[in-house]
Amino acid sequence: MNAALRAQKAAFVAAMPESLDVRDDRLKRAIALLIENKEPLAAAVSADFGSRSREQTMLTDILPAVNALRHARKHFRSWARGDKRRPLFPLGFLGAKAEVRYQPKGVVGIMAPWNFPIGMVMTPLACVLSAGNRAMLKPSEFTERTSDLLADLVARFFAPEEVAVVTGGVETGQAFAALSFDHLMFTGATSIGRHVMRAAADNLVPVTLELGGKSPTIIGRSADIDKAAGRIALGKMMNAGQICLAPDYLLVPAQSESAVVSSLIAQASAMYPTLLANDDYASVINARHRDRLAAHVADARAKGAEVIEVNPAGEDFAASNGNKMPLTILRGVNDGMTVMQEEVFGPVLPVMTYDGIDEAIAYVNAHDRPLGLYYFGRDRSEEERVLLRTVSGGVTVNDVIMHISNDDLPFGGIGPSGMGHYHGLDGFREFSHARAVFRQTGIDVAGIAGLRPPYGKATAAQLRRELGK
Repeated sequence: MNAALRAQKAAFVAAMPESLDVRDDRLKRAIALLIENKEPLAAAVSADFGSRSREQTMLTDILPAVNALRHARKHFRSWARGDKRRPLFPLGFLGAKAEVRYQPKGVVGIMAPWNFPIGMVMTPLACVLSAGNRAMLKPSEFTERTSDLLADLVARFFAPEEVAVVTGGVETGQAFAALSFDHLMFTGATSIGRHVMRAAADNLVPVTLELGGKSPTIIGRSADIDKAAGRIALGKMMNAGQICLAPDYLLVPAQSESAVVSSLIAQASAMYPTLLANDDYASVINARHRDRLAAHVADARAKGAEVIEVNPAGEDFAASNGNKMPLTILRGVNDGMTVMQEEVFGPVLPVMTYDGIDEAIAYVNAHDRPLGLYYFGRDRSEEERVLLRTVSGGVTVNDVIMHISNDDLPFGGIGPSGMGHYHGLDGFREFSHARAVFRQTGIDVAGIAGLRPPYGKATAAQLRRELGK
């Protein structure tokens, strides 16, 4: 890994300045890699999950990454132009000039998770390459087939000094995080993000952390319950809930709880009338995560929650030899239950009730700031109150997850849900160095302003003008 990093850093320095045409060519090759190999990539993801439909991988991995790369190709030349700035008065009048240039940082490391093993590698790569950087990629060991295939494909489409892939387990990931990159991006669990940040700190490597947390979904009294339930069910059951932005728990008006739960059951059943043999419904990634989710459900049941399994065909999950789980709704939950203490990251949906919107807002504010927040309702004043009185990485109103699909919006967390942004212009700037350039006038500014010793009348006059007597 160190040899690969040294080779990329040397190539970066030798090529400075990295031309826009070279960046465009790299983006074009990344698009070709995905489009020409979409079928084997989808097959690899399905094999890694045990069951995941081709269509879902196309919709949630391949297409978003292709769109991000295309968006970058379309706009990066304008992003790279830099900004003119105004020198302090009166320097501008005397001929001084100021600007900001967006300069590539060098080599960026990308550590990707298993839940979207293609999209979470290739989408940030769009920002990294458009900004003129080289990249080293560390995909997840939990999706071994996909990671190995990506390594082969990247080696076919890119020289190793442009983009390189590193595969391996936990020890490899730890060593990767400790490399002296010019920037490091990590997507994954908050607990692992802390370790990554500590490792990067030893080399003073700046980090972008895309983590997760418990993204709340607030259903207002004015919400269309059936429409809201349909969109929540889709977002929660997509990839079996294994999405950092999945609605983690619901906050529902007390008088609407039964109607919301009934509609969730109906909407989920309509989308997935069967589950075990249905490729449209993804499997939990492995037995460890399935057991983790089952333990949350068992803990909630033991502490008084009502457990509702949405199993339309009455299938026997216990007798299957896979890791699929039905959508499981939990009513009557509280903070003493483990399901309300950790990010769910699976098809388990706790439901809490509130009496007034300020109670729901207070609950959100009493917990870690989430990666996403969702509000359903037609009351604009209530919507604005939720937006003004809460803090989260991003927000989708009257849907869930969808803000991440807009390449012109920044995507990122805050606090325990992450730091930094990527996507589009914001990602380009995240992986660029904003370099200040000041051009001094030929006039003796220091002498006129009294900045040069020995200090005297000109100095006193300057200080009086700026600070008063």
